[in-house]
Amino acid sequence: MAIGYCQIDLHIPFSHSLKEKRSVIRSIVARISQQFNVSIAELDHQDAWQAACLGVVCISYEADRLHQQFESVVHWVEQNRPDVELVDYRIEML
Repeated sequence: MAIGYCQIDLHIPFSHSLKEKRSVIRSIVARISQQFNVSIAELDHQDAWQAACLGVVCISYEADRLHQQFESVVHWVEQNRPDVELVDYRIEML
């Protein structure tokens, strides 16, 4: 059994308030959670208007499958959210 974790750092350049940022983050979190069947939450930068750090967690029997799933999540953000810039991401297996 493998437990995987992916941290995604985002920049939201068009956000001018926490309300706008939270709207964007809520939308991303809901879509990723539904589409990829993973647990996801905002971990850091809650008070910053244009920065966000998301944590994605999943459990599987195969570490390779987890890595592919996290790569798919990152790819989805890059392809489907042009309003958000992907700053960095990190994948870890436990």
